[in-house]
Amino acid sequence: MIEIKSFDRLGRFDNDWLSARYHFSFANYYDPKRMGIGSLRVWNDDTIRPGTGFDLHGHRDMEIITYVRRGAITHQDHLGNTGRTTAGDVQVMSAGTGIMHAEFNREDEATQIFQIWIEPAVHGVAPRWETRSFPKAGREGQLVPLASGRKDDASSGDGGALPIYQDAAILGATLTAGQSVTHALLPGRKAYLVPATGRIAVNGKIAAARDGVVLEDIEEVTITAEEDAEILLADVA
Repeated sequence: MIEIKSFDRLGRFDNDWLSARYHFSFANYYDPKRMGIGSLRVWNDDTIRPGTGFDLHGHRDMEIITYVRRGAITHQDHLGNTGRTTAGDVQVMSAGTGIMHAEFNREDEATQIFQIWIEPAVHGVAPRWETRSFPKAGREGQLVPLASGRKDDASSGDGGALPIYQDAAILGATLTAGQSVTHALLPGRKAYLVPATGRIAVNGKIAAARDGVVLEDIEEVTITAEEDAEILLADVA
C-alpha cells in the first residue's frame, strides 16, 4: 500500500512566531486515522521566525529527532547541553527519565525543521542529547542512516547514525532530477517518506515537496526524483 497525504491536508497550527504542519495527530489536531506508523508517532513540519522558539519545557520516554532543513536551531537543556544544529544536520534527544529543554531560532532568517518522535523500546534510560553533521554531498544518490537503533546502523562516533533506543531508522538522501534510489522493507516493517524539497515518484506515484507517503506491505520501494530532491524516510516496525 502506498498512501500519499498532500501537504495542504496536514494538520496545522499558526501563531505570530510558529507555522506548524502535523503529519500525524498532535496537540489540538486529532485524526483517528493518523495516529502514527508503527513506533513513529510524530512528524511535524515547523517554520520558526527569527529570534523566537520553544521556551523551556519537558519530555520523557521519547526519541526526538530534529532534522534542520533551513537555517539553524539552538538547543539548551537542564543537563548543561548546548548546541547549534544547522541545515542538513541532525540532533537526537533521548528524553528517558525526563529532560527539560528549550529550542530557539537565533538566526536572521526563518528556520525550518522536521521534528520526528519515535517511541522507545525501553523506558527509564538516562536522558541524553547529541548533534551531528551529515553533509549533503555524502548522501547523493543513496539513503544514509541519520538516526538509528538498528544494529547494522550502529553509531561509529565518526559519521555514523546518531543512536536511538528503538529498532527504527531515519534515513536521508539527495537526488538529482532523474536519479533513483531503492529501499527494501523487511517483513513486518513499514516506512514513512517525506520529500523535504522536490517532486518525486514513489513506485510510480507522484508526491510533492513536504507531502507524506505511507508505505506498508511493500517489499521494495523505488524513489525517483522528478526534479532535484531531498528526502527523508523512517523505517519502523
